[in-house]
Amino acid sequence: MSRARLFLTGIRAEGRHGARAGEKDVPQPFVVDLDIEVDTTGDSIEATADYRAITDAVREIVEGGSFDLIEAMADAIAVRIVAFPHVAGVTAVVHKPNAAGRLGIDGVAAGATASAGE
Repeated sequence: MSRARLFLTGIRAEGRHGARAGEKDVPQPFVVDLDIEVDTTGDSIEATADYRAITDAVREIVEGGSFDLIEAMADAIAVRIVAFPHVAGVTAVVHKPNAAGRLGIDGVAAGATASAGE
């Protein structure tokens, strides 16, 4: 068995998240990037993490959850993804594009890391 890194970037979803008044009233865009450490057992689709299932899980959290902080959302995503077969560790980065514009900066993002067995 070997270990590889898998990058899933630009997972887009809308959700009702935020700590400020009114932020949860209307869905707003979020973008999630994942850096996944996978244990690979060969050269077949069954030998690595399931990209589709992981992407679906991220969208489910963003669209179905409610978080005040993007840090908490990133943590929830990391914890969920590290539970997938073949995933040894993951860093989830959540971008909140609308917050950046309000602040006059290029981006607002938060990351969280989880490892299997923690």
